Amino acid sequence: MSGVQEPKKEPGKRHFITEKIVKQPLTKQQLARRAILLLLAAALFGGVAGVSFAVCRPLVSKFLGEETAPAEPRISIPKDEPAEVSTEAEIQEKETVDESQDESQAAAESESVEKIVRNTIENYRFTVEDLSALFSSLRQQVQTASKGIVIVHSVQQEVDWFDNPVETTGLYSGVIIAATSQELLVLTPEAAVQQADSIKVTFADGVEVNGHMKQQDTISGMAIVSVNAGEIGEETLKEVEPLVLGNSYLVREGDLIIAMGSPAGIARSVDYGFVSYIKKNVQMVDQITRVLYARISSDAEGGTFLVNTSGELIGWVMKPDENGENGNMTMAMGISDYKGILENLTNGLAAPCFGIEGQEVSETMASQGLPHGIYVLNSVTDRPAYSAGIQNGDIITYVDGRKIVTMKDFQSIVDNLECGRLIHVVVQRNGRDQYAELEFQVTVGAR
Repeated sequence: MSGVQEPKKEPGKRHFITEKIVKQPLTKQQLARRAILLLLAAALFGGVAGVSFAVCRPLVSKFLGEETAPAEPRISIPKDEPAEVSTEAEIQEKETVDESQDESQAAAESESVEKIVRNTIENYRFTVEDLSALFSSLRQQVQTASKGIVIVHSVQQEVDWFDNPVETTGLYSGVIIAATSQELLVLTPEAAVQQADSIKVTFADGVEVNGHMKQQDTISGMAIVSVNAGEIGEETLKEVEPLVLGNSYLVREGDLIIAMGSPAGIARSVDYGFVSYIKKNVQMVDQITRVLYARISSDAEGGTFLVNTSGELIGWVMKPDENGENGNMTMAMGISDYKGILENLTNGLAAPCFGIEGQEVSETMASQGLPHGIYVLNSVTDRPAYSAGIQNGDIITYVDGRKIVTMKDFQSIVDNLECGRLIHVVVQRNGRDQYAELEFQVTVGAR
């Protein structure tokens, strides 16, 4: 046949059959054994690598000059309990019972003490030295508290009509309310951080450092400015003393107070005055509070803070009423009703907002057929409750699954809500013949 030629056989050579040796396939037991060995080896090498990394990382970081920043500690602000009238009555009752056990002796001792005090006052002649000693003690408190007072510079970069750069600076007072190993936290009017391109903070010794807005509350008009402790010299840090947050529930009419910050409209000014009146149960957004009225110089926009004679911060001056009801009196926010909000702000968290002004249903109101809960006096426009459909006159009975009876219950729940979270709210709405239960989904906002 043509086309295919067989190879020629060369004489003297032998041809052998070539074979390819193929390994037998692994059994299932062998595969399982190898897989287990592989996993054990991977775990062993991974553990060795992890330990080596953990041991070497600090040494390498130190060699390269890198330091790992520790996590910021959370700031906790203890809450104050309002002094209850019933508690005071019980104390008085107990004292009365104790005194009645030996009425004649108590009367004699009382008469003796009154006589001694009266004779002492009648015979003692107060001098200028006595007055100087009194004010000397106050000055010492001012000097100590002034270590926690700072000036906040709000710097804005603008241009004039001819495109020339212009720097606008606003001066505000602030008070250091907390300090950690990493930062100092300053409470200051919100105007100090609004539209600010940069923030400068000047301490009592004149040292100026950069600051940044950590959080703000548009309802109260206050903000927290953070200052990096690493940018402050050791000498300045030694002199800085954050003001202790006092208990404004203990303030009484007639108490002597000190206004610090900008009471005269100038930073680092000081004034003295007395608490003239304390208005309780003032409705504000999501809370009721006590407002302190005093005859004392103040500048709310520049930042004026009230300090008691122990050097503790008890409040700050609020903007005057738009209708001018407070007249020429200074109106101040007591700090005790604000500590829950302040704790969120100092930790960089937005303070949660529900968005109502309300009051708890009293027993008198309940006797007239109103359900127990929070009566909504004002569902604030464009706030979460208003947007969800809650109206004036509704009575809130449950928030996030918890029953609400008092404003204290309501405020405590709101303070612990998370901004942006959707919560379930139950209200009672007055119908033609009776109250009807309605349910709403409210998205928690920020103050």
